[in-house]
Amino acid sequence: MNKKHLPRFMRISLRLLIVAALLFGAFRWLTAEDPIVYSSSVTADQLLNMANPEKVPPYAKSTKGQEGNLDAAKETSIPIDPVKYDAASTDADLAKDADSGRGMLSWGNESGWVEWTFAVPQSGWYELHLDYKALPGSSSSVIRGVMIDGMYPFAESERIELERMWKDAKYPYERNEIGMQVRPQQTELSEWTDKAASDYSASSRPLLYRLEQGQHTLRLNGERGSVAIRQMYFRTQQPISTYQEYAKQQPAKKAQESWFEQREAEQFDRKSSLSIQTDRWSEPYISPDPKGRITYNVLGGNRWKQPGEWVEWSFEVPADGWYAIDLKNFQNYRSGFKAYRTIEIDGNVPFKEMLHYGLAYHKEFEITAISDAEGKPYEFYLRKGSHTMRMTADASVMQPILISLKDTLAQISDFDRHIRLITGNYSKNASDANMDASRTWDMSKYDPNAGKTLQSMIDRLKLIRDYINRVNEGNSDLSQAIASAVSMLENMLEDVNNIPNKVNDFSTIQANIGTWMSTLTQQPMMLDYFVVRTPETQTGLKEPTALSRIPYSIADFARSFTMDYDLDGQKKDGALDIWVGRGRDYVDQLRELVSQDFTPKTGIEVNINLMPNPNMLILGNAAGDVPDVALGLAEATPADYAMRGAVQDLSAYPGYDDVMKRFIPGAARALSYNGGTYGLPEVQNFQLLFYRSDILENLGLKAPDTWDDVFDILPTLQENGMTMNVPKADFATLFQENGASPYTPDGMKASLFSDSGQTAFKEWTELFTKYNLPIDIPAFFQHFRDGDIPIGIADFNTYVQLQVAAPEITGHWKVAPLPGIKQPDGTVARWSPQGLSTAMIMKKSDKKDAAWEFLKWWTSADVQSRYAEDMESYYGIEYRWNTANVEAMKSLSWSPGDLKAIREQARWTANLPNVPGYYFLAREMDFAWNKTVFDGVPGSESLEEANLSLQREMDRRQRNFGIAGTNLYVPQITEPYNWEEAKP
Repeated sequence: MNKKHLPRFMRISLRLLIVAALLFGAFRWLTAEDPIVYSSSVTADQLLNMANPEKVPPYAKSTKGQEGNLDAAKETSIPIDPVKYDAASTDADLAKDADSGRGMLSWGNESGWVEWTFAVPQSGWYELHLDYKALPGSSSSVIRGVMIDGMYPFAESERIELERMWKDAKYPYERNEIGMQVRPQQTELSEWTDKAASDYSASSRPLLYRLEQGQHTLRLNGERGSVAIRQMYFRTQQPISTYQEYAKQQPAKKAQESWFEQREAEQFDRKSSLSIQTDRWSEPYISPDPKGRITYNVLGGNRWKQPGEWVEWSFEVPADGWYAIDLKNFQNYRSGFKAYRTIEIDGNVPFKEMLHYGLAYHKEFEITAISDAEGKPYEFYLRKGSHTMRMTADASVMQPILISLKDTLAQISDFDRHIRLITGNYSKNASDANMDASRTWDMSKYDPNAGKTLQSMIDRLKLIRDYINRVNEGNSDLSQAIASAVSMLENMLEDVNNIPNKVNDFSTIQANIGTWMSTLTQQPMMLDYFVVRTPETQTGLKEPTALSRIPYSIADFARSFTMDYDLDGQKKDGALDIWVGRGRDYVDQLRELVSQDFTPKTGIEVNINLMPNPNMLILGNAAGDVPDVALGLAEATPADYAMRGAVQDLSAYPGYDDVMKRFIPGAARALSYNGGTYGLPEVQNFQLLFYRSDILENLGLKAPDTWDDVFDILPTLQENGMTMNVPKADFATLFQENGASPYTPDGMKASLFSDSGQTAFKEWTELFTKYNLPIDIPAFFQHFRDGDIPIGIADFNTYVQLQVAAPEITGHWKVAPLPGIKQPDGTVARWSPQGLSTAMIMKKSDKKDAAWEFLKWWTSADVQSRYAEDMESYYGIEYRWNTANVEAMKSLSWSPGDLKAIREQARWTANLPNVPGYYFLAREMDFAWNKTVFDGVPGSESLEEANLSLQREMDRRQRNFGIAGTNLYVPQITEPYNWEEAKP
């Protein structure tokens, strides 16, 4: 219908609608936020200049201002023969061997150091190259620290990574009996590799060492893994051409036939880490189309994000000529941020623009050519035949942001503590603040420079935000978090005297910015495939659209009525039935590992089921419907079931003694009852002393080694408005460190009221009375992060939380073994329980031998290491599998200092035995603590009453189980574990 034939009222309505739309558009234009102006004047050097000097500067600061001096016009090489070292520590396991007729230095452990002397003919900046091969024994990369003339020239030199190389054992991937693909095992490529020391979180090119003319020493410090080295050399860095220069250096362009090759991302030749994994994706035009079945058809995403992780593919071109490269990629992980990859062709970066090449943020899979800022594809000159392409995750452009933000947040944290010290307000909850919110403060009296300090923070944050927006060419979640922080600080600046009443805003700012900082160095990006083509070729490959998704979804829905989606495969008669009390992610990964390794090796079929509630095991046992094996159980469950005759004693099975050597005896004793062993440890928790090294250093304090040391540092902490966290529920540590035990060796009597028990109870309660430690800290993590409780005892969960959610204090906190009690021989006893999750075989199982084979396989070092690596690589450090296997524990990616503390504390593991009535122990100790601390009842009286109450319950349960007057043979742990007992 023509508009002029519309009824008059409709024409009037249409005009009004148009006018309204125009007015609305004008209103939005006038009232909208100002568009972001991406500052071109903010440089990386400006951000780095803001950061305070450090003892060991980051690489970005050590090379600041030297950009034009790093490349050398003439190539110079300084060879160093690894075999001819000048000195070495006695704990370095060194051997001089030969490989293919060439000498090599075999360094068979991760301990000690080796040092060489070399001469530099001309002063300059040099790369350090190592021709190495990682030795068997671990799946983690090798790490060595590099010192020049007895010191680390920059922070990144403390951890130089020498990667192992991996590939899929099979491609194409196998499918199971219902047509679902199964991820293959990963095969390590044991090859010699020439690698320059590098760190892609700091630089897209190899790290450079400044060497002056003359004699120098090179020292490699063992940090992780064993390695063989057959050549080392320093070499000057050679310049890389720009794209324009590169194009001029190649043959002239000429007509080429239309051609392209599509290479699946999952069909890679090698990768640098087990964490880089394939994934499954289902949508229109994905390649290959899964057609409703599990198909691993994409690579990466959150499983390819850490700086330095690389993947390499091979491809062939039909003739000499120029070629473009398209990437079908998905980059929807960090709002507003690019994902950076350094791209190498045939082992070299072809031109500068391929250093930290940025892939823009987008919400769907897109096919994008590797191109310049204007979208014009770069062209690569390739000779006929085979070539390689390597893509390395690169976070170097984020380094100035990370350094400046960490320093700014440290300034905010210091000011927060300063204000709290003035006001005495140490609460993190405004409603609980121990001060009058209506009080007026005269800040000019307490801190005349408060306004200047706030303005400094505001200026810093604005500068950082401008730089972030310029780098990303757009707004991002982090820049918005910084804008919010600036707004809070500006509100404080309007009335400086009101700062004390808004002090909790500092914690909010640190938490908000810190959340996004944790992703700064991560560079997730997913690939479906890449295409190599002649420049003018139209491939016809398509991207998904909203319209194409409709029929695709309908087809998938239709398949769901006819296809078998049971991830267990077909349930087979005689299969081992396993119930797992963990989340689905853990169960899915276990299923995959069983199908890849256990069943092929043993021929034993396995059904694995999720057990969301441990009560299912109780009910199933009562009904006669139980699994053969139960995993993920609480520490006390095996002993509980043993008391009732519902679980199998493992001590009679073949190989039992060897299996038990995998665990620390002090932990495993919690699974013993009446002379038998009824479960095996899976995951072992730990308690450690966490401390803010920066704060303690500023106060002139050291991490305490004994409880006497704790009592010495508490006055200084409290004078500065700080304190320490000691969990009040943890009575067992002080009891065992004092040589006390809650039960007699036969497990039949309570012995809380022994002389050593009374000493321990007195020390435990005096922590909160005499030494005034806080009784309840619901959020130690946040207090520790903010710095007002810079030291405290916490467990594995806090460790992971700090790693994931507190990036702004990375490098400013450490862990140490628990404070202990010095013994007459000078050792420090640190006995403490370390919680377990456990596995057991049910008594009613008719497949006990097969179940034992499964437990032997499951708790082995190789399997535990692989499972731990898979979980962490697939899902992040939040899923770290803190295995109880002492050999597998070393394979996790602990920092050397953390691992040393964990291993030392683990030596002193002494879990409490579980005897009939054990559950009364914690309850009665809590009652006794409350009476003494809150009600002022003498400690001896409270403890005696607790001992009597515990004994009554133990007597009652002994009568119930018909064991009164017997001996339960509680294992006694009198010596700390010796790590040398572990298998080499």
